Amino acid sequence: MSIVDNKKAFFDYFIEERHEAGLVLEGWEVKAIRAGRSQIKEAYVVIKGAEIFLIGAHISPLLSASTHIKPDPLRTRKLLLHGDEISKLIGKVEQRGYTLVPLNLHYTKGRVKCEIGLAKGKKLHDKRETEKNRDWQREKAQLMKTAR
Repeated sequence: MSIVDNKKAFFDYFIEERHEAGLVLEGWEVKAIRAGRSQIKEAYVVIKGAEIFLIGAHISPLLSASTHIKPDPLRTRKLLLHGDEISKLIGKVEQRGYTLVPLNLHYTKGRVKCEIGLAKGKKLHDKRETEKNRDWQREKAQLMKTAR
């Protein structure tokens, strides 16, 4: 079940591969995500050493957050993947000019997971073509609706 999607990633990038990663979260973050107070539109994934981190994901704390914890909505969160997956991703990002983008947050067996995509950036003309196709699909649906 999807919690939040990153629609901007599909507009800006061609997604080549998808990987499901676990997230290292604090208790207040899990509660806020379950309440639907998360956003990954401006988030990105970086590689530091042999670890992968999610930067820029905004999780707004609930008003009922604990008084002794100072929640940081934009803190850097570690992504959990198997070692061989991380090494493959590092190789592709460094050699072939790919980047890693967060695609969505979702639940798997009651746990919050982040789907990351190995992506290649779109050029401006590719973005225009995507927008043109989307507009045509919308217009076609309207024509079919009025023809009934």
